[in-house]
Amino acid sequence: MKTIVMGGGVIGVTTAWYLAQAGHAVTVVDRRDGVARETSFANAGLIAPGHAYAWASPRAPMILLKSLFRDDTALRFHLRADPRMWAWSLRFLANCTTARNRANTLVKVKLCNYSRAALVALRQETGIAYDEITRGALYLYRDPEHLKTGLANMAVLNDHGLGLRAVDADEVVALEPALSAAKARLAGAIYAPNDESGDAHMFTEKLAEMCRSRGVDFQFNINIAGISSDGDQISGIVTDRGNLTADAYVLALGSYSPLVARGLGLKLPIYPVKGYSVTVPTDGFDGAPTIGGVDEGYLVAYARMGTRLRLTATADFAGYDTEYEAKHFAVMLRVARELFPQGGAYDRPNFWACLRPMTPDGPPIIGGSRYRNLWINTGHGHIGWTMACGSGRIVADLIAGRNPEIDIAGFSPARY
Repeated sequence: MKTIVMGGGVIGVTTAWYLAQAGHAVTVVDRRDGVARETSFANAGLIAPGHAYAWASPRAPMILLKSLFRDDTALRFHLRADPRMWAWSLRFLANCTTARNRANTLVKVKLCNYSRAALVALRQETGIAYDEITRGALYLYRDPEHLKTGLANMAVLNDHGLGLRAVDADEVVALEPALSAAKARLAGAIYAPNDESGDAHMFTEKLAEMCRSRGVDFQFNINIAGISSDGDQISGIVTDRGNLTADAYVLALGSYSPLVARGLGLKLPIYPVKGYSVTVPTDGFDGAPTIGGVDEGYLVAYARMGTRLRLTATADFAGYDTEYEAKHFAVMLRVARELFPQGGAYDRPNFWACLRPMTPDGPPIIGGSRYRNLWINTGHGHIGWTMACGSGRIVADLIAGRNPEIDIAGFSPARY
């Protein structure tokens, strides 16, 4: 079967890999000049089932309200004359109850856990290397009351066998000696022994090469203007280089998926949320972390990638804007200096901003559509790297007419 995957990020390329394994003749189409050039380019790097909580929570509305008057909150909301943003926001608020947060978190962690296992299997099968670290992750708390809340929430994830456990400041430093200078600042942490980290961009580039060896065709610098249909099936993709046709199609365009799908009458409730990252070199420094984690007080994530330290923070509801200034990275650099004073060359940062495709409830949109030859694999938000391999396997199973190995009702496009 000839299949076109729209999107060359980590989601699209992993989907292409599993489709090629199943015998499909796959073409990947992307508007950039290579794979993983946008959301997958410089993300947090964490493979984090242990941090799979849904963003829509009882605390989120107050954080967003504060962001209207302050610029240092982890979630920032900018009022815009954008009907799509308001519609998305109302749906987000409807999911900010305790019951909905728990239900959405359970859906997310199920996919995250399945996807991590798929990544491990792929790594063992292929030997792919991407500056991975497989020694767990630490979720750090500075405030004792905040730690209590985190420990209470931890039970939801442990119901899925993640094995999370509380550790005091002494054990934090035993697990991560690079945090010794920050020990006095820490109330404790949650240790997720099965979480990992690695360079998503490096992974995607290497997996793309493996895809090519299986016959996958990558077509870059192609803008997708729309998708044409004939009755209940897709008849082709309209691009600036002419129409492309196949037997089956996968929509994996991240934040741009709803724009392309709109012409088909598919209303995907995905809104872009801008995330910021900074990468600093660690050559010549002996205080970089050896495992990844998150400072929960400031929601700054960190992961070492070979001779680099990656830091990410902030969710900025600002439409499709990807501009940034040096001031946007000040908090994460300050937090990194506090945690890892000798962690890297903080005076030589590389800045990046990207758009994360967020759904209002949290889980991605994975499954078939009203068109019998169009499948959707998008809306993974801030945790797409964690969910990539599992999502790709699910879509490959669906196209083959097989039942996926996990229940996917919570990811269905029909939920909207």
